[in-house]
Amino acid sequence: MENLLAARAQMALSLGFHIIFASIGMAMPFLMAISHYKWLRSGKQVFFDISRAWSRGVAIFFATGAVSGTALSFELGLLWPKFMQHAGPIIGMPFSWEGTAFFVEAIALGLFLYGRKRLPRWIHWGVGVVVGISGVLSGIFVVCANAWMNNPAGFDWVNGQAVNIDPMRAMFNPGWRTEALHMILAAFEATGFAVAGIHAFLLIRSRGSVFHREAFKIAMLVGAIAALLQPLSGDRLAKGTAQHQPLKLAAMESHFETSTYAPIIVGGIPDKKTERVRFGIPIPGLLSFLAKDDFSAEVKGLDAFPKDEWPPLVPVHIAFQIMVGCGTALAGLSLLFLFFLFRNPSRLAHKRFLMLAVLATPLGFLALEAGWTVTEVGRQPWIIYGIMKTADAVTPMPGLQYPFFMFAVIYVFLFGVVSWLMLRHINAVAQDYPSSANEDVHA
Repeated sequence: MENLLAARAQMALSLGFHIIFASIGMAMPFLMAISHYKWLRSGKQVFFDISRAWSRGVAIFFATGAVSGTALSFELGLLWPKFMQHAGPIIGMPFSWEGTAFFVEAIALGLFLYGRKRLPRWIHWGVGVVVGISGVLSGIFVVCANAWMNNPAGFDWVNGQAVNIDPMRAMFNPGWRTEALHMILAAFEATGFAVAGIHAFLLIRSRGSVFHREAFKIAMLVGAIAALLQPLSGDRLAKGTAQHQPLKLAAMESHFETSTYAPIIVGGIPDKKTERVRFGIPIPGLLSFLAKDDFSAEVKGLDAFPKDEWPPLVPVHIAFQIMVGCGTALAGLSLLFLFFLFRNPSRLAHKRFLMLAVLATPLGFLALEAGWTVTEVGRQPWIIYGIMKTADAVTPMPGLQYPFFMFAVIYVFLFGVVSWLMLRHINAVAQDYPSSANEDVHA
């Protein structure tokens, strides 16, 4: 048990760190490309400088994500050898395609960074778009593998062995579309609001900065669009979860009893002993509608499953509440932003609105981390849902707590260094740029 907890803690730490940089790697190149496109169309210096600043940020996050992703690939084999023994032949394809997308992204990023004065302007912009597309594809391939763990497909399990393996069916399992879409939107939402929040903070400090004003608007628009699309994606994902992982859905909502007109529980703390949610606010029928588009539909509760297969209820339920709460707040802020953008643009520079954007800076990534907690912890005790338990896949190697503490120190240090470098870089570029600049660029 000690070995299992140490291995899970190690993976949670590594995934929690890597997902931040992987998400930024998916969304940030598109922010860069949008600003670059606006420069090509308008010729305004500010958009060129924003694109240049963000491109260097993309390089920093790409390097950090590559390092943390490499560590994860080693951990999969070292911490979960039995899982990789069986899963490797089945889901090796998306990992190999992810590697291909990663190399394309690296090449395109190099061409974008060093080809500014060597490539034709529109080809140079197109290379930047390729950076974003390959980053998104890389994320999709990884999510396909994770979706397979939640929705095993493409093989028959006979006497503890996988036979009749179909890698394509495994990769494009029943859950890959909804999980991939939800993850991509989450990456754009989290990155958009984080970048917008940073520029909002710097705009409060430098009220006349055209650089921060335009950067804020671009990032905020991207984050707002993703935030408003995310509830639609979440609805489709919830229906897929109800069909393929009803136990996880029951744990997310702490739905103890199978019932019709099943309620959604807002807030509260689930109590496994009494099988009740303390301090929760039930909304009757809403869970039935969420799961099956019918307010009166029957939804399976935790009582329909053996108790030894229940996931940890408190972290799953609370993480789900955090994810929904943060997403709701960002959707509300998005509506306010779009209202101001089209009806009263001057309000976007008001200090109170900028402070709201600053306060929203971490919410996207908080929702992202909470969502992955729901996905991974909600699948427990299975590493391959319904096929292999996590306890049966862990390595017998002792002393796993020591690498956990070592990686914790390294990740905290790297996170601090990267954050400092990014703020220093954005400040340096903005300070070199005159607040009232609006001249054309012929670089």
